[in-house]
Amino acid sequence: MRAGGVADVVVANFRHQYARLLAGETGYVDGSVAGPVDGVPDAAALAGYRAAGAAALDRAVVLKLNGGLGTSMGLSGPKSLIPVKAGLSFLDIIVQQVLALRAATGARVPLVWMNSFATQSPTRAALALHPAVASDVPADFVQNRVPKVRAADLAPAEWPADPEKTWCPPGHGDLYPALVASGMLDRLLAAGYEIAFVSNADNLGATLDLDLLGYMAAEDLPFMMEVADRTEADRKGGHLARRPDGRLILREVAQCPPDEIDAFQDIARYRYFNTNSIWIHLPALHAVMARGGGVIDLPLIRNRKPVDPARLDSPTVYQLETAMGAAIAVFDGARAVRVSRDRFRPVKTTSDLLGLWSDAYVLHADGRLALHPDRAGEIPIVALDDRHFGLLHDLEARFPAGAPSLIGCRRLRVTGDVRFGGGVVVEGDVDLVNPDPEPRFVPDGARLRGGAAAWG
Repeated sequence: MRAGGVADVVVANFRHQYARLLAGETGYVDGSVAGPVDGVPDAAALAGYRAAGAAALDRAVVLKLNGGLGTSMGLSGPKSLIPVKAGLSFLDIIVQQVLALRAATGARVPLVWMNSFATQSPTRAALALHPAVASDVPADFVQNRVPKVRAADLAPAEWPADPEKTWCPPGHGDLYPALVASGMLDRLLAAGYEIAFVSNADNLGATLDLDLLGYMAAEDLPFMMEVADRTEADRKGGHLARRPDGRLILREVAQCPPDEIDAFQDIARYRYFNTNSIWIHLPALHAVMARGGGVIDLPLIRNRKPVDPARLDSPTVYQLETAMGAAIAVFDGARAVRVSRDRFRPVKTTSDLLGLWSDAYVLHADGRLALHPDRAGEIPIVALDDRHFGLLHDLEARFPAGAPSLIGCRRLRVTGDVRFGGGVVVEGDVDLVNPDPEPRFVPDGARLRGGAAAWG
């Protein structure tokens, strides 16, 4: 690792997790130590903290996790550069949000990005088009990489065909060592910043909220996690839990014993999921890292994968990862707060992207992305056939005139190769099915009302 230029603090954190692996730890957290959680405060009841938030704003920083590539949509560049609304990318809209907040309040509010080696250069080039967003601290730092470990004998992985495949990112939990190793934590503290709001770059609902900031500041919290109600669609994702000693913990599906998956997915028992938006008191983080000699004691996540993802027959390895939200168990007095789905609008698929492209969402001048008022808070459900719409260029080719109107749509499901003209309106529940290999066309100006339509 040192030969690869990995910082000492990162080596120390990897050694900590590797020792757990050697000791036979699986990373599993069983139900006996992951109890249900009740009594989470609701963000809707925190309006009384807004003045405290305004007072703390000049000490706050917005930090975006930006290590991901758009590979699942067929792209090789940063996911944050995908056009998401009115020709603007995630990055463009995030910049718009921060600049609007500065203009409205007069506060400094720096915008900082945690990039990966793959995203840093293109992200910096995109930020160069927004010189006004520069601040008194560096605009970015880079997450680390660690060796993959052979599952057979726990030795470092080898893959002579492509040695780069023997390295991997250590999960979002790397945020904490990366802040230290890059010097960013010290830079932020020296400039007077004390509270960091951290979220995924692909979640445009995650904006710096004065009520939440005020709650964090007035209650003197070291760490706060935004959670939302789990639905059937979220049952496979990580959930909030409580240990027998009363501490909150985060349990990811990779940490669930295989024989407890049904209980893990019980959304009535485990009611809240982690939105991956967190608030950190930076002096408290500095103290935790110093106390651990640079090591933060996060639970091990052991991900089993082929060393070359493109070669399923390549040797099996473990990727040793940690979750950013798992730090909720590290800080004394850490809390969770329940937020609405308005603060959780991730884009994981082209189906999600089409929804945001459509008129069901409105982009306001301050960068807020909100549901159209006529939607009455209900998100349109879009399910596009991955075989024909899964990649961004496929989506663009099948909607050359842009997204159809979805203001009146409850659900749109498309199966098979279907091409859409301009000015199409979708209302109610609509299923379009093309069983043939030849594409079928929805003409310009078509109005699709509730029901199923099939060709062939």
